[in-house]
Amino acid sequence: MTSHETTDSAPARSRTHDRQPGPEAPEPHGMSGLDMLRATLKGTLPDASIMSTMSFRLTDVAEGFVAFEGDPGDHLLNYMGTVHGGFLATLLDSALGSSVMTRLPAGTTYATVQLGVHLIRPVLADTPTLRCEGTALHVGRTTATAEARVIGTHDGKLYAHGTTTCAVLRP
Repeated sequence: MTSHETTDSAPARSRTHDRQPGPEAPEPHGMSGLDMLRATLKGTLPDASIMSTMSFRLTDVAEGFVAFEGDPGDHLLNYMGTVHGGFLATLLDSALGSSVMTRLPAGTTYATVQLGVHLIRPVLADTPTLRCEGTALHVGRTTATAEARVIGTHDGKLYAHGTTTCAVLRP
């Protein structure tokens, strides 16, 4: 049997991923990071494509703070039957970097140079929505740091937490 065949006990499953183009967006380069994320939340700028690919969304934005919510599912399972840790790492990396982004002026970007992830408990395909909140701790002229936590919206338990160091890239 090849890896693409199924057995009677394991029927074929499929997941269709369609990404719709976002609304016509203004040129974001004249916008601060906070304004860009607020425009994304409002729907005037499109989401980052990774968000629809991995089933998560931006839900809250303020200066130095962002929140994303993600929906685990069987499309994210690893060989052990649990949601791949990369899903949690992606939620964390998105919240960490975006929290830094909220404190950057127009024309300034960032790049993650260090990502620390601590996975606390397993996530299963049927785990309800998880919320990841990121907070910028320091945003300086050349570096920034942030921390984030992934909490279950259904049980309030900590699923993962992480930190980042970012390079601040000024024009």
